[in-house]
Order: sequence, then C-alpha cells, then structure tokens
Amino acid sequence: MTPTAKPVIGISCGDLNGIGIEIIIKTFSDHRILDHCTPVIFASNKAINFYKKAIPEVSFSYQSTNDFTRINTKQVNLFTCWEEEVNINPGQLSNEGGKYAILSLQTAVAALKQKQIDGLVTAPIHKKNIQSTDFNFTGHTPFLKEFFGVNDVVMMLCADNFRVALVTEHVPVKEIAQHITKEKILSKLNIIHQSLQKDFGIDKPRIAVLGLNPHAGDEGLIGDEEETIIKPAIREAKNNNMLVVGPYSADAFFARGGYENFDAVLAMYHDQGLIPFKALAIGEGINFTAGLPSVRTSPDHGVAFDIAGKNKADHSSFMHSVFECIDILNRRNGFADNRKNPMRKMTASMFANVRDEAIEE
Repeated sequence: MTPTAKPVIGISCGDLNGIGIEIIIKTFSDHRILDHCTPVIFASNKAINFYKKAIPEVSFSYQSTNDFTRINTKQVNLFTCWEEEVNINPGQLSNEGGKYAILSLQTAVAALKQKQIDGLVTAPIHKKNIQSTDFNFTGHTPFLKEFFGVNDVVMMLCADNFRVALVTEHVPVKEIAQHITKEKILSKLNIIHQSLQKDFGIDKPRIAVLGLNPHAGDEGLIGDEEETIIKPAIREAKNNNMLVVGPYSADAFFARGGYENFDAVLAMYHDQGLIPFKALAIGEGINFTAGLPSVRTSPDHGVAFDIAGKNKADHSSFMHSVFECIDILNRRNGFADNRKNPMRKMTASMFANVRDEAIEE
C-alpha cells in the first residue's frame, strides 16, 4: 500500500448463522465508504445473497472474483472461498457455521500475510463450533499470534481515546491468578507502548495498570499479587522509559473517570476490562490485535444468535472497526515515513518548544 492509495481491507464473514454477514452488508451498503478503502469480503455468493434478501431496504451490490489481480477498487468485492451449497440457519449453533467461518478466516489471513490485502476486519465467530483438529484456538487473537509467528500480542479494546488492553484473555476465572506473571505484564506493556506510538501516533504514551485483587490488594491484605508481581513489573517498565502508573483498584478507577488521564489501561483479566469498557463505549468500541506485523480489527461483540437473520443487528461497531483499521494503516505508514529521516522533519522552533510531561501518581 502506497501512502496515497486506498487500502484494500479484507473482511472475514464470521459464523454463517450469526449476525456477521448482516452487519457486513449494512456497513458496505453505504457506498461512501468506497472513498476510503477497497473492501474484499471472504465468503460465497450464496451466503451473501441469503442475508441480502433478509434486508430488502438496503441497496448492496458487489462483484465476485477468485483472483486478487481482478479486484475492482470502485466497488465491493467478494472473494469466493467456496462454491458448494451450505445450510444456513440463522440463530443456530452448527458445525457448518463454524467450519465455513474458519475457511473464510484462514483464506483472509493468508491473503493478509501475502500482502494481497492491506488490513483485516473479522466478523464474530463462536468459540465452540470452530474447534477441530486443524483449528484449536479460543478465538481470533491466539490464532493470529500463532499464524504470524510472533512471541506475544495484546487484545486491545478501543473507542476514540479510550483503550483497554488485557493481560489474560479467555481464561477461566479460577485460573486467572496463575497466568499473571511479571514477565507477561512486561511483555504486554512493551507491546502496548510500541503500539500507541506506531499505531495511534502518541509519542509519549501514558499507561495505567489495574490490580488483580479487590482494592488492588490493600497493601497485601487481600492477596499479594500486587506486591510480588504487578508493582515489580511496573517498576521495571519505568526503568525501561515507559510512563506506567499503578496498580489501581479497578472499581474506583473507572467510576471516577481515571481512564481519561491515560492513553491505555492494562487490565489483568477479561471481565475486569471489558465490562467497564463496553458500558462506557456503548456501540462504538472495536477490538484491535496489537503486536502483529499486520493490522486486524473487529467489532467488540459476538455472534448474537438471538437476533441473527431478523434484520435487527446494529452495524455501528463493525463500521468503526473498518475505519479504525484504515486509520491505523495510515498512522503506521506515517510512523514509518517519519522514522526514515526524523531529524530532517524537526525545525529549530520545534526543538525549542520540546518539553517533558509530568505524570502524578
């Protein structure tokens, strides 16, 4: 992708029986989005047309292809992943729904890795019916980590300047504490710090860290993970020139608006971070996988079987995911360009105005 070209954004279709294809159609029925990107949906004609009929008020057109050299930059493209007849039963958990969701995903990420597309937006999958001998992951994030061969990634929820990242993702509550280590926290902080600079254009990111226990342990009275693991990790991150503060008690931190003073918040586990995020973001949140060589985003909701096929799905989060994917791609290009010769871009007046920020703990 050149700095002036529209990015080609791949779209995996998600569970065939969920709301994925419906929100994809609703998003790209607004043709103004074609001014910003070239969409490529990974699915089949029959799957798209099945849900298109259920949304009669929407005007949605596309061209089908199985050749990336024939992508049309002026319309929505469908990359045909399968031709066979597939039973679609909206709202039902089925093996077929999971099988073709993964086929779409695997085809899309292969195209992403081969740079046939510039970024990827994934529609929701169900964690149960995607399991097989060939796919044994609890979701998109661990799959993408292994597929791209990186040491670690971060699940980061974003809504404008509000960002919540996780140390642990889909881990049973009773096992969370054993997954909290100093090394893991430091790894996540490093990825978050670099991502905020490269993907979000923040030169000196400010990161808050939440405690694991109620009241952040009350100085070791309610669990000692804060004293033995989290605080040492924060100290080491500071020694590595990162602006990291904490650990904070999660309830008071969000209730008092503490997140507004930081560029990102690192939560210890899934519900600690996602419950307040979703309550505050309300339909505008997206999920971003930080730490990958490529850009992947998704809506911050699931398959929503209860409303699938009923033309009730809100596509706001999916649309935000598409635009965030585009924005991150553009910021990455800008970051790389600035690093080619940063001194040449700094004038004497800019140097004169440089000053350090101070953060109160």
